[in-house]
Amino acid sequence: MVLTVDVGNTNIVLSAYKDDKVVFTSRIATEASKMEDQYAIDIKNIISLYNCNSETFEGAIISSVVPSIVPALKSAIKKVAKVNAFVVGPGIKTGLNIKLGDPSELGADLVCGAIGALEKYSAPCIIIDMGTATTISAVDKDGVFLGGSICPGVMLSLEVLASKTANLPHINLDAASDIVIGANTKDSITSGVVLGAASMLDGMIDKYRKILGNDAVAVVTGGLAGGIVKHCTAENIIVDANIVSDGLYAIYKKNAKVKN
Repeated sequence: MVLTVDVGNTNIVLSAYKDDKVVFTSRIATEASKMEDQYAIDIKNIISLYNCNSETFEGAIISSVVPSIVPALKSAIKKVAKVNAFVVGPGIKTGLNIKLGDPSELGADLVCGAIGALEKYSAPCIIIDMGTATTISAVDKDGVFLGGSICPGVMLSLEVLASKTANLPHINLDAASDIVIGANTKDSITSGVVLGAASMLDGMIDKYRKILGNDAVAVVTGGLAGGIVKHCTAENIIVDANIVSDGLYAIYKKNAKVKN
């Protein structure tokens, strides 16, 4: 098996792959203050929870937007699975053609999302990751990564709205309705946040397709993806929770011949 570790600002997504299939996917909180032993306990417990044997892992790979915790995670994985984890960054083969002024500015998560989309879907494609920030990436018909957009994430917007205003409460988006014109505070906030996010996606997908072509598939991932996309009106949108992990696994396979 291969362990993929996608470190975001809020969550760490752990996935295990065997024979190109996902065995399990789980999340733990991203905590910069955690020591390697604490992460080792988390990883070991998750592996055991899904009835897997840590001794069966042949390798691992990490993508992180929080560089400070990578050493602790690498050490934790070494303790639990007895393998040295690859880290997506300089020196790692990705196969992605990046057309940016400074390719080093491109986040590892965006690289993995683009690779995952190219592995599973046809180019051109638009990759949207709804995490702490909502990122939108463009890959043209030749598989070239052109760049993208960065917007405040849905939960971040909601938290700022609640913390920076005196009378607006925190809202549970899991119970969001499709009411457009809210007749009370709760419905007004969910309309603005949820339907506003869906409308933003519709508008940005339309703008990206005017550049990439109308056949560009839009792949949306992230914890809130399903809840937002169901309110979208744009066509050819795919919700894929595993696109970044799939990209990580694909990058692992490109580098697996390197001695682990």
